[in-house]
Amino acid sequence: MTCLAERRQTLALVAEAVSHGARRWRACHTIDLTVRTLQRWQLDVDQGDLRSVRVQAPANKLTELERQRILTVANSEEFAHLPPSQIVPRLTDQGSYVASESSFYRVLKSANQLKRRGRERAPQRRSKPRALMASGPNQLYSWDITYLPTPVKGIYFYLYLVMDIYSRKIVGGQVYEVESSELAGEVLRDICERERIRPNQVVLHSDNGSPMKGATMLATLQALGVVASFSRPAVSNDNPYSESLFRTLKYRPAYPNLAFRDLLEARQWVAVFTQWYNHEHRHSAIRFVTPAQRHGGLDTALLSKRDAVYDEARQRHPARWSGRTRNWTPIGIVHLNPDRQADEKTGLQASQFELKKAA
Repeated sequence: MTCLAERRQTLALVAEAVSHGARRWRACHTIDLTVRTLQRWQLDVDQGDLRSVRVQAPANKLTELERQRILTVANSEEFAHLPPSQIVPRLTDQGSYVASESSFYRVLKSANQLKRRGRERAPQRRSKPRALMASGPNQLYSWDITYLPTPVKGIYFYLYLVMDIYSRKIVGGQVYEVESSELAGEVLRDICERERIRPNQVVLHSDNGSPMKGATMLATLQALGVVASFSRPAVSNDNPYSESLFRTLKYRPAYPNLAFRDLLEARQWVAVFTQWYNHEHRHSAIRFVTPAQRHGGLDTALLSKRDAVYDEARQRHPARWSGRTRNWTPIGIVHLNPDRQADEKTGLQASQFELKKAA
């Protein structure tokens, strides 16, 4: 409830803000007040809040002794592992009525005891994966496994796919009939040999699947000097690059409507897709160059040439350009799960990279 003096002060502040050019709804939003409430106050500036300040207690409210009895029964050895929905019927079978089921729930909640009452482990708090960044190729990889359909319902082929987050290039992958950490280790070992990866050069990010955290895969990572990074359980947003890649793969027009006939056909299709994705597909997140061009460091010269073409077009017809030409500046640092921090002035959130760039 707002007293009359505070109402008048609030009305004066809003009026002052509006007189200086602020929008009324914006001024109200700043002080956490709705425009409708402001309009109601303006109808009669001398009328205060007419609501009653009397606090009414229900006549059937539980006494403190009854509340303690509920807690004693709920925490007894016989019922400590049961929820109220199980306690009340059992008490009734014993010819005893302590309180209703809803009263049990309400009292336990007020006492902060309405939690798991069995032996199962309570939910674990998971922290966000550490922020990672890449300023060049072969620094940060992301990988995952997706299903490919087969003619037999319920049986799938498994596509292991590894991509470079900086360049978006598919650096390796293979289709197998099973999921296993041993096969994942073989794929990674082949990639490291082909890309000439040195120890402690690459961070490999993945989800928490058993092939990713299997003993053989972890041993392979350690032997190759590849640093492992994992998503939170059941949080696909922690591995967005691989999820986006699989979406692109499965929405290609050439993706089979029904199923792959055999393992060979699946591998051939993935090979064709990889060739198209790496060498023909202009990726929107890297200024529409191909992943292979960016991986090989060719994007800077290509984007500079595009910028020159746009400048020449603007010089020929300057009236057709209302502002700057299209931004063909190469994408710099790429982030994975960046830390977020609130801007004190705007209340908006920005990544660390954006804040450094603005500074």
